[in-house]
Amino acid sequence: MIYRALYSAASGMQAYLFNLDVIANNMANTGTTAYKRSRTNFEDVYYQNYKLPGALDTLGFRTPLGTALGLGVMVSATQQDFSQGNLMQTGRRLDVAIQGNGFMQVQDTNGILYTRNGQFAVNDNGDLVVGSANRGRRIDPPITIPNDTTEISISPEGIVSVMQPGSTNMSQVGQLLLTRFINPEGLLQEGESLYSMTDASGPPIQGQAGQLGLGVFQQNYLELSNAEPVTELVDLIKTQRNVELNSQVVQASDQLLQLVSNLRRY
Repeated sequence: MIYRALYSAASGMQAYLFNLDVIANNMANTGTTAYKRSRTNFEDVYYQNYKLPGALDTLGFRTPLGTALGLGVMVSATQQDFSQGNLMQTGRRLDVAIQGNGFMQVQDTNGILYTRNGQFAVNDNGDLVVGSANRGRRIDPPITIPNDTTEISISPEGIVSVMQPGSTNMSQVGQLLLTRFINPEGLLQEGESLYSMTDASGPPIQGQAGQLGLGVFQQNYLELSNAEPVTELVDLIKTQRNVELNSQVVQASDQLLQLVSNLRRY
């Protein structure tokens, strides 16, 4: 029995230390554009049944209860929270936030990836890209901004229009589309605020912003991380306490094992 207590408490420490890593990642990304926080889900593991419920007692009646002993806990999954993050006004014409459901498609060497990060830039070819220090990934379908553009407008529906010298009207050069999934929590996290489709997420459903249950675009805004420092700090304290409690069980089990082993001397 003492060994089982040791193993159960050790599994608790291992699970909550994993949860600590998840919380640390959330806290590290509180300033990451469009970041979606993760949470750790736990489940109890295999039970050792000494007596099953409904067994016959000595008088021939069915027992209403059984005798079982759980053998600890394990991490069942990490689940992303895709709730809307707050919007921050930046005033930059190539900053776009998604208000509501959906992802933007970007082209990658390995295929199509999905993101809610609307920090757009224009590369040397005039392509609209989601840029980083490593590379720029083109929006899909591609949108090219003319070299002599003086003004850019992005409508809530995603229509990209530009103003050019000698013209008094905005001309459309492309349209941003949005994609949604029946199970966005099943998307594979690729890093750099990018996701890829999996069998769990279901196939992509692409459409115009404001239709098919999709959100809309807001130019001059960015979506902030939905990881709240206060919430993460509370989870951090709870996790720390759970690790301490399980460590106390390990210490108590160790002391009892020493006591039992010392009984041989008497």
